[in-house]
Amino acid sequence: MSIKLTQYSKASGCGCKIAPAVLEEILGGSKSTQSFQHLLVGNETKDDAAVFEMSDGNCVISTTDFFTPIVDDPFDFGKIAACNAISDVYAMGGKPLMAVAILGWPVDKIPAMYAQEVIKGAQEICNLAGIPLAGGHSVDTQEPLFGLAVTGTVLKEHVKRNNSIRENDVLYLTKPLGIGILSTALKRGLLKEEDYKILLEQTTALNTIGEALGKLSHVHALTDVTGFGLAGHLLEMLTDTGLSAIIKRDKVPILEPARSFAKQFVFPDNTTRNYSAQSKHMEGLIDLDMLFFCDPQTSGGLLFSVDPMQEAVMDALLSGQKQFFAKIGYIGAKREKEIIFE
Repeated sequence: MSIKLTQYSKASGCGCKIAPAVLEEILGGSKSTQSFQHLLVGNETKDDAAVFEMSDGNCVISTTDFFTPIVDDPFDFGKIAACNAISDVYAMGGKPLMAVAILGWPVDKIPAMYAQEVIKGAQEICNLAGIPLAGGHSVDTQEPLFGLAVTGTVLKEHVKRNNSIRENDVLYLTKPLGIGILSTALKRGLLKEEDYKILLEQTTALNTIGEALGKLSHVHALTDVTGFGLAGHLLEMLTDTGLSAIIKRDKVPILEPARSFAKQFVFPDNTTRNYSAQSKHMEGLIDLDMLFFCDPQTSGGLLFSVDPMQEAVMDALLSGQKQFFAKIGYIGAKREKEIIFE
């Protein structure tokens, strides 16, 4: 029996995130009135993970991320989901320590052997990250879903937030855009084998460079690009800063197969949802820009800002680590809109 996991879910990967407006409504009435002195990062800034300061100067990073299948192969699904969840620790400048699994499985629809393959895929990525997959929890659900809760550590002075950008900072991105478009093409049966290899290569590449970025004082802000797309996560970085981001559209890396599918109007439904929430904050979008810049990424790259005086040093570091990167723009003084595409 051949099972295609993506046929059992309405949305795929990080594209199944709850819409930003709905999430705001959910969280709006649930804020704690109690203060926790040692909670350095909570949910007030929509950051990638929570950070709690310990008494010895070390901090604990705690995060969880799970979603419905983005690919049909269960082993690959487990790899992608694990990579995506661990990325949140790297996005705080931290080092992952261990993970536990979160599994929802429609046991009456999909045999347990497929769930076993999902776990094996996650185990492979955890091994690459040098951490144990130390346990987990499972429930019987209507749609398959999988992810991890990940614990990490970081020194207090190395914690990287998503909204600590500074004027004139240079913006770096470590993976191309277009994952949501390729995953939609897969779900529609349009993706060629060579394009699937590109999809898998991108989504299973760990963002380990984040740990090194955390140790650098000239890296001012750091996040990863997932379900809200490049524009959405960039807007989170700009929140309450009084600054704007100027993005050079020709510098933003986009997967070539995604360009081709976009011309055929193959894209995730949540691309338009993202655009509806973000469009009032942007100017300069033309042609098919929206399909790329609002594309929900799964296990996307790191987006971070760097002191312009250290740009050459950063380029040398990334090149020396053989880390893909693109410099996509810079942070400027406040303009009429938060994101300007040029």
